Amino acid sequence: MFFPIADTPKPPGRPYVTWGLMAINIGVFLFITFPATRAKVDLTDPLLLEYLRSFGLYGRISAREVFQHLSAYDLLMFQYGFRPAAASVSTLLSSLFLHGGLMHLAGNMVFLYIFGNNVEYRLGHLRYLLAYLGCGVAATLFFSLFSVNSQIPLIGASGAIFGVLGCYFLWFPKNRVRCLIFLFPIVVTTIYLPARLLLGFYLIIDNLLPFIVAGTQGSGIAHGAHIGGFLAGLGIAWSGDHFRRLSLPRMKSGVRQGQATLESLRNICPAVDQDDLDQAVQCYFGLTGREQRHQIATADLLTVGNYLLARSRDQDALTLFRQLIAERPRDSALDQAYLGAGQSMLKNPRYMTSAYHYFLAAIDSSSNEELIAKARSYLRAIEDGSGPGI
Repeated sequence: MFFPIADTPKPPGRPYVTWGLMAINIGVFLFITFPATRAKVDLTDPLLLEYLRSFGLYGRISAREVFQHLSAYDLLMFQYGFRPAAASVSTLLSSLFLHGGLMHLAGNMVFLYIFGNNVEYRLGHLRYLLAYLGCGVAATLFFSLFSVNSQIPLIGASGAIFGVLGCYFLWFPKNRVRCLIFLFPIVVTTIYLPARLLLGFYLIIDNLLPFIVAGTQGSGIAHGAHIGGFLAGLGIAWSGDHFRRLSLPRMKSGVRQGQATLESLRNICPAVDQDDLDQAVQCYFGLTGREQRHQIATADLLTVGNYLLARSRDQDALTLFRQLIAERPRDSALDQAYLGAGQSMLKNPRYMTSAYHYFLAAIDSSSNEELIAKARSYLRAIEDGSGPGI
């Protein structure tokens, strides 16, 4: 058997939403699921009668036998898991945070931890959260299409996580996944596999084929939900590639590339001559805070940043471009800042992962075909292993 344990490259920054989702799922398991699995059913609970009727047990199994074989968690799943025959909006969401056991939880959290960070970086924190929940809902509804009259509750985060995998499959085809090969005692080792190969295997071999053969019955695994989530993730990734720039309103910077005169910089530092970029650099790095930097036109900042790149002052250029990106997240020239940040990292092999993601961001946020082509050429160079020194 083989199991993924890590992926490469990793994105910059911290995946706070992924960590938060993992914390919620683990917390629900530790403080709700686990105690409930060890608690006996309350025979006075009115939900018990509905449970018995739903499964056709009423009158055939005694209260004593029910008491011996059911736990409080069975009723909890019945109430908060998604039952296609008794569908509700609330259970569409609550079912995503319930798990049937420790191994169910652990498997889902490992996949979310490995694959969630790149997708979160690509989408941004809020859009990633909405995509995660949306894929979970889509996965549940897709599953319910094939079991409309089922009273068996569907639980687990795997539908939402397969949505994350669908995004990853489309957006990160060149990433590699480190897998543990465990054929004890013959083979115990790790290898790297292409992300698309691994995810395609899980989709087709582990889910699509069993779904075709067995449908929704027999295995206890919601293959249909996995497939539905994956398709939803693919749809989100495809839509993001084609329509993202239309959905992100931008602030007008008032200047365009090639129109910089350093006038805004000279207003702050009168000693700067119109064409003296060395003085402009000194002026910029002498500013005391964000308020002063906001007084400088974006075109002037890009001119200074590109000058630093041309002089091989990559670290200074990276600082400038990063500040521009952080402080003007909706500027119309943000694509140029992403491109510049990526270029400033190319000579350092340790920064290849971050550079890769900056070039992706430049492509996503730009409508300039020349800039997009340039960013794609850098991506191809990194993928071919010739990134440093470009």
